[in-house]
Amino acid sequence: MTSRYDPQTAEAKWRQAWSDADIFRALSPAEAGDRPKSYVLEMFPYPSGRLHMGHVRNYAMGDVVARHRRAHGHNVLHPMGWDAFGLPAENAAIERNVHPADWTYKNIDAMRAQLQKLGLTLDWSREFATCDEDYYGEQQRLFLKLVEGGLAYRKSSKVNWDPVDNTVLANEQVIEGKGWRTGAPVEQRELTQWFLNITRYADELLDGIDTLDNWPEKVRTMQANWIGKSRGASVVWPFSSDEFFEFGKGIEVYTTRPDTMYGASFLALAPDHPITRKLAESRPEVKAFIAEAAKIGTSEEAIEKAPKLGVDLGFTVKHPFDETWEIPVWTANFVLSTYGTGAIFGSPAGDQRDLDFARKYDLPVQPVVLPPDVSADDHIITDTAYTGPGTIYNSDFLDGMSTEDAIATAISRLEKLGLGEGKVNYRLRDWGVSRQRYWGCPIPVIHCDSCGIVPVPEADLPVTLPKDVSFDKPGNPLAHHPSWKQTTCPTCGGAAERETDTLDTFVDSSWYYARFASVSDPVERGYWLPVDQYVGGVEHAVLHLLYSRFVARALHDLGELNLPGGEPFKGLFTQGMVTHETFKTADGKWIEPAQAERRDGAWYLAGTDEPLKAGAVEKMSKSKKNVVDPDEIIATFGADTARWFVLSDSPPERDVEWSQAGAEGSARFVQRVWSIFARLGDATTEPNAEPTALTRFSHRTAAAIDKAITEFRFNAAIALCHDWVNTLKKAENDSDETDASIRDSARMLAVCITPFMPHLAEECWAALGETGFISEASWPVSDPALMVENTVILPIQVNGKRRGEIEVEKTASKEDIEAMALASDQVASFVVGKNIKKVIVVPNRIVNIVVA
Repeated sequence: MTSRYDPQTAEAKWRQAWSDADIFRALSPAEAGDRPKSYVLEMFPYPSGRLHMGHVRNYAMGDVVARHRRAHGHNVLHPMGWDAFGLPAENAAIERNVHPADWTYKNIDAMRAQLQKLGLTLDWSREFATCDEDYYGEQQRLFLKLVEGGLAYRKSSKVNWDPVDNTVLANEQVIEGKGWRTGAPVEQRELTQWFLNITRYADELLDGIDTLDNWPEKVRTMQANWIGKSRGASVVWPFSSDEFFEFGKGIEVYTTRPDTMYGASFLALAPDHPITRKLAESRPEVKAFIAEAAKIGTSEEAIEKAPKLGVDLGFTVKHPFDETWEIPVWTANFVLSTYGTGAIFGSPAGDQRDLDFARKYDLPVQPVVLPPDVSADDHIITDTAYTGPGTIYNSDFLDGMSTEDAIATAISRLEKLGLGEGKVNYRLRDWGVSRQRYWGCPIPVIHCDSCGIVPVPEADLPVTLPKDVSFDKPGNPLAHHPSWKQTTCPTCGGAAERETDTLDTFVDSSWYYARFASVSDPVERGYWLPVDQYVGGVEHAVLHLLYSRFVARALHDLGELNLPGGEPFKGLFTQGMVTHETFKTADGKWIEPAQAERRDGAWYLAGTDEPLKAGAVEKMSKSKKNVVDPDEIIATFGADTARWFVLSDSPPERDVEWSQAGAEGSARFVQRVWSIFARLGDATTEPNAEPTALTRFSHRTAAAIDKAITEFRFNAAIALCHDWVNTLKKAENDSDETDASIRDSARMLAVCITPFMPHLAEECWAALGETGFISEASWPVSDPALMVENTVILPIQVNGKRRGEIEVEKTASKEDIEAMALASDQVASFVVGKNIKKVIVVPNRIVNIVVA
C-alpha cells in the first residue's frame, strides 16, 4: 500500500465507481418504503461558464447535509439544474456574435464537468435547464393557470426602465437607483405589463413567516419588512376651493401616524398623481419636475436616497380637524404613486424625510410628540426628527394622550367627521413579470383585435423561441422579428399577434424545486415537498424566496401542488462568501494575488521592484482579479482539500478568506489522515474485548460530530476530526491501546469524515478491507455507556505554576490522586529533594503542590 495518497488518481476512480453504481439516485416513494425522506437543495447556479470558490462552498455545504442524512438512513433527493434564461446570456451573445442557446448550453457542459469533480451526491437524472423547451413549456401552462385563476393580469403602470438592457425591472431589482445587473441609472416609464397578484397572499405570506422556525431570523425579518403590513388611517383633506372638485371632495392620504396630524405643515403628491399631471398641462415648471423625477426609478430605495425635491402646486387643503387651517400642497419626488394613495401629509417634527423637505423649503416644523422624561420647553427639533413614542401635545383634543391612544382617538374622530377611517396597508406590490427581451420564457398569450387577449391553447404549448433571431436593432428582438409574432387567433381564426414580452427569470426559479421533485407526478411532488434543507445566499432573502413562497401557495390553491402548509422550504441556511486579498498597481490596475510578493514589509509585483497597493479582503470577483479557479485547486491538491478548507476556516454563515497557506495546510491534513489507514492496511484483528480510552473517545467524538453537522457547525465538526486524528496518532504509540481499538476508531473516523472528504474516505474504507461504498455506510452508533467520561485530566501545579498533568478516575480518592501526582515523571524534578509542605487536591479540577 502506498504511503502517500494521490488525490487525482483516487478521486477520479471513486467518482467513476459512484457513477457506474448510480448510488446517488433518489428512490421513488415505492422503492423507499418507510425510510424517511430528505430533500436537500442548493440554489441552482446561473451558467456563466465557470465555477468559483463561492460555488464550491455552497455546494459542499449542501453535500455535507445530503451525505450526513444518507448515513442516517434517509432517502435523499439532492438534484442539480441551471437557472439559464436571462439578460447576461443575451448580452454575451451580442458581444460574441453567437446564439444565446449555444453560449448557455456550452457553459452548462463546462460547469457540469467542474461540479462533477467535487464528488457531490447529485442525482443527475433530474437535471434540467430553465431554457429547456419542456421546462418552460410547463411554465407556460402554469402561467395560464394563474391567468385563469385571476393571479396573472395585465395593466398599465409606472415601471423601472433599464436604459442599457432596454427592459423593465422589478422594484427589487433596482439597487440604489440603478439596474441590478447593468448598474445603469433606472428611469420611470408608463408601460402595459403583466403582473402576478402576490398581494392577494400578503397576509398568508406574513403569517407563514412565523412557521419558518428553521430559517435565519434576519431573513424572516427582511421578508416581513418587505411585505410591510401597517395599520393606520385613510384621511381626506378637503379642498379649500372648488378648483379640483373633479377629483372628489379632497385629497386622500394614507398615514400610520394620524396622532401627528396637528404637526402637519404640507401635503405632497406624487409626480404622477392625477392632480400633478393636470397642473403640468399649464405650468411648465411642474411638467419639468415630473420629467426630472421620472429619472429616479420607482423603487422606494432609489427614491429614499435621492435628494428631496418638490414644487409648490399653488393651492391648499383644509385640515380635517380645523377647517380654518389651510395646508399648502406640493409635489415631491419622494412620494410614490404605488404606495397608499400617492399622497402624504408632512409632519416634519416626527419624520426625517418630511423634516429634510421642510428645512429645504422653509416650511413650518411643529413638534407634537413629547419624548419621555423631556419637558415641552426643552424639546426642540433641529436637524433630527423624533420618531419614537411619547405624549401628544400642541394637538388640541389629543393633548396628554399616549401616541397609541391618540392614534385610536384620531381615527375615531375622523370617522365621525366622515373624513377618514381606520385602514390596513401593505408595502408589498404586485410582481411585474414582463421583460422586453428575447432570452426568456415567452408569455403564452395572443393579442386579437376582435377577441382581446386569448390564451394559447394547451395543445399548442410550448410557444418556443425562434432560432433565427437578430440582435442588430435596439429593443426586444421578438418584437422586430419578421414573422414570429404573426399568428392566428385560436378563437376567431383572424390575424393576431403573439405577446412579445418574456417572463422575468425569477418566475423560472419560483417553482423549480417542484420540477426537481417530479416532472409531472403530483403524488411524487407531494412526497418530496417541502424542501427539507435549502442552502443559498442571503442576497435572495426577498427576491427569490418571497416569490417562491407566493408561487407555491398559488399552485397549491390551483391544484398543481400538494403543499398544505404553503411553504416550499422547511429549512433555510444562508452561507457566507469566499473572500480573497486584492492588489492594485500604482496606476490602479488590479493584479492577481498570486502575482503579489511581500518583501521587507511591502508588496511588489512578483519578480520586479514595482510596488503594489494591498486592498481590502473582498468577495471574489473577476473584475478585481481575486478569483481562485477551483479547477486549479483540484488539479493541485484535489477536490477534498478544496471542500475541507472552505468548510473548516470559519462558521458557515460567515465569510471565509481563501489563502494558499490554508489550502496547503488542508492538503497536509489529507496526507496525515491517509498515513493512519496506510499503516493499518486490511489486516484482520481480533475484536476489542474491553473498551479503551480511545474507544470511549471515538464514541464521544462521533456523537459530537453528528450533532455539529446537524446544527450546521461544520467548522466545529472539522475541528473535532483534527482532534480525532491527533488522538489516533498518539494511540499508535500507547501500550494501553490495541490494534483492534485503533482499527475500530479509524473505521468510525472514516465514516465521520465522509461528508467532508468523500474520496479520501472511500480510499480509507477500501484500505481497511471494508466492502461496498463508505458513501452508503451508516453513521456510527455511539454507545451511551462508552460516552460517559470515567476519567478526568487534572493539571498539576507546583507553587502555582503548571508543571504537568495526570489522568485519573473520577471516583479516585484524594489520597490516590496525591500519590499519583507526586509520582508523576513530569513534576519529579520540581519536588525531589525539596520540602513538600502541602498537597491540595481539588476533585475533578486541579492538584497544587506547595514546596519550600
